[in-house]
Amino acid sequence: MHALVVGGTGPTGPYIVNGLLERGYNVAIFHRGTHEIPEIPPEVEHIHGDPHFPETIEEALAGRTFDLVIATYGRVRFLAQALAGKVGRFISVGGVASYRGYLNPESLFPHGMSVPVAEHAPVVADEAEHRFSYLIAQTEQAVFQYHPQAAHFRYPYVYGPRQLIPREWSVIRRILDGRSHMILADGGLTLTTRGYVANLARSVLLAVDKPAASAGQIYNCGDEQQFTFGQVVAMIASYMGRELEIVSIPYDLALPARPYISEQTTHHRLMDTSKIRTQLGYRDVHPSAAALGLAIDWLLENRPEPGGDLEQRLQDPFDYDGEDRVIDMWRGVTEQLENVHFESVSERHHPYAHPKKAGERDHRNR
Repeated sequence: MHALVVGGTGPTGPYIVNGLLERGYNVAIFHRGTHEIPEIPPEVEHIHGDPHFPETIEEALAGRTFDLVIATYGRVRFLAQALAGKVGRFISVGGVASYRGYLNPESLFPHGMSVPVAEHAPVVADEAEHRFSYLIAQTEQAVFQYHPQAAHFRYPYVYGPRQLIPREWSVIRRILDGRSHMILADGGLTLTTRGYVANLARSVLLAVDKPAASAGQIYNCGDEQQFTFGQVVAMIASYMGRELEIVSIPYDLALPARPYISEQTTHHRLMDTSKIRTQLGYRDVHPSAAALGLAIDWLLENRPEPGGDLEQRLQDPFDYDGEDRVIDMWRGVTEQLENVHFESVSERHHPYAHPKKAGERDHRNR
């Protein structure tokens, strides 16, 4: 059996490639060849070409047929079209940004996505609403147009080795730099679905193992257990043997926190993953807490260069003097607000009566 993985050297690619090898496939990867990684075994064939354009796809794959294609990279809509009639099974990977409100929560009323978001929730159907989300949704349609029995997986925020924009680094570096506190917008209470690289790869491989059950289906992916960003920060600090004070500042004022806020908003983006768990039997390879530890270890062993390419992509200036000025100003404002007295606001009490004796009112005359 011959399998083609489009991509293969990104965050989840090596896990998918090695999973196919374990299942007895002869595997080729189709990628640009701009970087190679040791996790890809030498028996894997490399097809170098650009998977983003119809003409370069055709040039690289001319005359080739495959029993299975897993498209994790490139322009999947062009790959789906080019491989129509040339592959026994097509499996594709996209993102949850196809959902309405994911990138522009103000487009919904009330503002923000429902919690959680299931696969049947509406996707962006109008380019004017949000072009990027619209193109992702159109790609999904193209996959099933050319491959009705395909399976499509919507990835959430991916964390772990080879992540191009690892937001965890914003926390890790601050700890390494000796910071004792960190600004989080709105207390870091936002829930955004996250998926560890090996866990997401298992999701995709389940469609290989269960072709009948997954045929024609779309699946949300993500770790079984999710945490708020504030909880993730606390877990990272604890894993590194430190404590970080969270300084909560409203989103509009928490400018230093913007680089490590998912998609630049604090609205929830929690995906419903019950479908993949019930239909395909998904379970984490690594539970969330353990997976986060693995991601931290990898970043500590592969530390980004200060001010280098990764930090530029992350767009975190690590401007601690600026952060401290924001914190000082915010604390000054909160001290002033604490002096504003409201007569109608009092200590909260349980709403039900608590009499001490039968037939009597309690101490609050209830």
